Amino acid sequence: MAKNKKIQVEGKEISILFENDSEYISLTDMLKAKDGDFFISDWLRNRNTVEYLGIWESVYNPNFNYGEFALIKSQAGLNSYKLSVKEWTEKTNAIGLKATAGRYGGTYAHPDIAFEFGMWISPQFKIYLIKEFQRLKDDENSRLKLEWDLQRTLAKVNYQIHTDAIKKNLIPKEITNQQVSFVYANEADILNVALFGITSKEWRDNNPESKGNIRDNSTLEQLVVLSNLESINALLITQGLNQNNRLIELNKIAITQMKSLLDSKAIKKLK
Repeated sequence: MAKNKKIQVEGKEISILFENDSEYISLTDMLKAKDGDFFISDWLRNRNTVEYLGIWESVYNPNFNYGEFALIKSQAGLNSYKLSVKEWTEKTNAIGLKATAGRYGGTYAHPDIAFEFGMWISPQFKIYLIKEFQRLKDDENSRLKLEWDLQRTLAKVNYQIHTDAIKKNLIPKEITNQQVSFVYANEADILNVALFGITSKEWRDNNPESKGNIRDNSTLEQLVVLSNLESINALLITQGLNQNNRLIELNKIAITQMKSLLDSKAIKKLK
């Protein structure tokens, strides 16, 4: 789910797109600060730009298409050479640049790349862009820390009130026959079903506004049990148990361990 924020850089409003736990800065908005006619395609055709993008993708993108990149690099800088952001991403599977349509339409880049593009606007613009982007990140971190501290305080104040309700809701339910018979695509979802009763995708569908995934939103007790289940599942695999039988055993273990941890004084001291 895409979200959009804005920063002000030398009087220009620059959009920041947050999508799939990644953030991108609008190059389209940055161009408004450039004197004279200048296009992103002009920057993209430069050999130094192509080399920088290739290095960045090689570090952060395991699916980068080096074959296509080599062809593009060999033509970069030629008068006849033209390349759009869409062509670059489609040919090389690049993730650092993206062209979007719709509500937040335009050309966006990972902050590393956007800062590099900022030099084409002006060195001064780049410095202020970095400064304002860092201010945005500092504000977000402060807000998240405040939310975390508040949640911790409320949890301690209300602990005695809702302990019984928490125990009732946290203890895993026995899986259904339908869940046992279903074939799960990866081992991570077997653990999720055994402990939480749902797959990672089902959790995301039920919690579209939540940040992170099902494990990011787990309690300390659930994370402890999850770690144990990973080791036990590996052992069961080496013993040759099929997926159905492993799921049944893991679910039983999850129920037993959660009941034990919810009554553990040692765990309570960590909260």
